[in-house]
Amino acid sequence: MRRKKTLAKSLGSRLTAALVMRLYVANSAPNSLLAIANLQIICDEFLQDNFKLEIVDVLEEPLRALADGILVTPSLAKLAPSPIAKIVGNLSDKSSVMRALGIRG
Repeated sequence: MRRKKTLAKSLGSRLTAALVMRLYVANSAPNSLLAIANLQIICDEFLQDNFKLEIVDVLEEPLRALADGILVTPSLAKLAPSPIAKIVGNLSDKSSVMRALGIRG
């Protein structure tokens, strides 16, 4: 089973820059599942259609994770817009995640 998937809601016709993120998880580990759920809540509530999220299973793509500098899961990388940010953990601290992503709530 190839777990790498993209959960994307594209920018469409909006003029603002979309938030591009990559979430590294370890298959169906409890903290990985919690991180996916917590991030989805934030995206649905604050980003609507203005984000792109790629989920990478490091158990299926370990070399990619290492190349990207990921040593701990779950880890979230904000790729765009600048500045780039990385967040480690299950993303349950909503205010910290939003601050790292540059989202004003």
